[in-house]
Amino acid sequence: MASSAGCIIASSCSDVIEDKHWLTDAYILFATPYFAYDIYAMFLCYWHKLRVKGHEDDAAVRSQGAAVAGYLRREPLMVLHHVFMVAFCFPASLLWRQGKGDYFQGLLFLAELSTPFVCLGKVLIQYKQQHTVLHKVNGAVMLLTFFSCRVLLFPYLYFSYSR
Repeated sequence: MASSAGCIIASSCSDVIEDKHWLTDAYILFATPYFAYDIYAMFLCYWHKLRVKGHEDDAAVRSQGAAVAGYLRREPLMVLHHVFMVAFCFPASLLWRQGKGDYFQGLLFLAELSTPFVCLGKVLIQYKQQHTVLHKVNGAVMLLTFFSCRVLLFPYLYFSYSR
């Protein structure tokens, strides 16, 4: 959804600074609560995974406080990323930019284009399908989209701004 919104926003802006698109602020307002929810959903997955794996006697399963501490030890970067998105990127995207630069905001949404391929790769590994053509093709597409949308995106942002 982020990449689709990004394509729509970026393609509709001819002036990279002044043009506005209604979808920019609407998507930011939609995505921010999702990041907060996603932290909770990932914790629940972690907690239930512990319970299913036969760790019923572990303190992390008996006490949610211990489970939260274990989850934070296991996934500190993911939690930090989600907290950063809510605490910093939300006000920066919605308030501090003062309605300017929807084009750049749209391009930043494109950074999520590689995410479905990363997730599919993890699913294929869980099902022990690393030897399949699908896994190899997915890996190539993942590398291409990740490099294009997360690495080359930033030099392109500078180039677009300089024009």
